[in-house]
Amino acid sequence: MGKKVLILLEMIQFKLTIFALPFALTGAFLASRGIPDGRSLLWIIVAMVGARTCAMGFNRVVDYRFDKANPRTASRALPAGEVRFSEAWAMILASGGLFLYACWNLNQLTLLLSPLALGLTLFYSLTKRFTFLCHLILGVALAFAPLGGWVAVQGSLLDYPFVLSVGVIFWVAGFDTIYACLDADFDRREGLHSLPSRMGKKNAFRLAGGFHILAFVFFALTGYYAGLNIFYYLGIALASAALLYQHILVKPEDLSRINASFFSMNGFISITVFIATWLSLATLGD
Repeated sequence: MGKKVLILLEMIQFKLTIFALPFALTGAFLASRGIPDGRSLLWIIVAMVGARTCAMGFNRVVDYRFDKANPRTASRALPAGEVRFSEAWAMILASGGLFLYACWNLNQLTLLLSPLALGLTLFYSLTKRFTFLCHLILGVALAFAPLGGWVAVQGSLLDYPFVLSVGVIFWVAGFDTIYACLDADFDRREGLHSLPSRMGKKNAFRLAGGFHILAFVFFALTGYYAGLNIFYYLGIALASAALLYQHILVKPEDLSRINASFFSMNGFISITVFIATWLSLATLGD
């Protein structure tokens, strides 16, 4: 039983919850202008874990045929036969239910928005079949994280700094475009859509760079609209440096270090933005 749970967690790359969770907490901290109450924090974390687990499980199920045909992904748990479809669906339904239950425990608006947020994260898994804009759609799905964190605390969208969600959209679209370069040739053969398969890796990298510049413009604007201090902007500068290093480390002609860049740098960026927000809020009166 324990081994099966570990296989399921590896299948959905549970550790990558670190990408979206800090932004949900950023939204929550901004809404409360400090540390939210413990109950809200608990259910926000539960909701994020449930939503991401549901979305990733669904992604693995609907992409089974492609994962099995792709040498890079053929060893994943589902195509390798380590997990049955019934087990994957049980995880999807349970985690989706957990997400909705967590939203019910927060407030009415959070519950009302929950089907839209979850539906969009599930819909993303189908988008490579018909649009090269799939990376931006993933960005929109993850942009619900800070918005959801805000609503979970405030119970309304009043005064929410939407520039934060726009920043998340472009940040996610940028790193997902880079990561999609790994499968550009496979996607082209299979008739799947992505920016790298449509415009080539070099042009996709250039566009990803543009996305990332826009992301940090909007992150900086978040500090302005939220009235944050120098500590926030120092954090944004540090996160920007990490993102620049990512573009130096990985090149379209050499993707060998993309996994190290993708996992470590992007996790660092989301955590840095959150910590910078927290530190700024904690020192605003100083």
